[in-house]
Amino acid sequence: MRILLAEDDSVLADGLTRSLRQSGYATDCVHNGVEADLALSTQDFDLLILDLGLPRMSGLEVLRKLRARNSHLPVLILTAADSIEQRVKGLDLGADDYMAKPFALSELEARVRALTRRGVGGGPTVVRHGPLSYDQVGRIAYLNEQMLDLSARELGLLEVLLQRTGRLVSKEQLVDHLCEWGEEVSNNAIEVYVHRLRKKIESGGVRIATVRGLGYCLEKFPDVTALPVPPAPAAT
Repeated sequence: MRILLAEDDSVLADGLTRSLRQSGYATDCVHNGVEADLALSTQDFDLLILDLGLPRMSGLEVLRKLRARNSHLPVLILTAADSIEQRVKGLDLGADDYMAKPFALSELEARVRALTRRGVGGGPTVVRHGPLSYDQVGRIAYLNEQMLDLSARELGLLEVLLQRTGRLVSKEQLVDHLCEWGEEVSNNAIEVYVHRLRKKIESGGVRIATVRGLGYCLEKFPDVTALPVPPAPAAT
């Protein structure tokens, strides 16, 4: 899951960014409304955490422009405790939830989990691929029912490959998904992440194929229930 945080308070923004990244979310942070609008119009995100009191362009205007582009991106707005009118305007403009400052990080993370769960369309939150299972909301992967120790980047990589099982995923697509706003991930780094992920999942028969010069592909796992049943031996 990739989150955009639009917050102009540098201390709060840094704390939220660190907390969300430690919870496994790829989190990008911008500090004014113009940067937020640019990020939203050029990048894909799974959730927007939006402070309404942004400089250069208000959070309400960012939200209005987002919905004018027919985006259904879940939005959690942050407001001052006494700004009831702004909360109402934000919800009327299409925000999905709000939190009044100050707030507990644990509550914010619970609301993030709820909104990202809603964002996947209410469908199954656990993706299964042979002995591998991945909880898209909790961002936890299991191999043969044993939890895998994966870094945030390895989880992001696994998530992309699972979404495109059996199809080629280019290095450029992986870079776009894994890099954070204003940050770069090199092709060499992608190779390192793939190598580390392979070591952790291939013991269970889950294979990541390399298409030299193009990218990677998570090989389809054979469905044993669909295999033909061999004929019974003839009676003698």
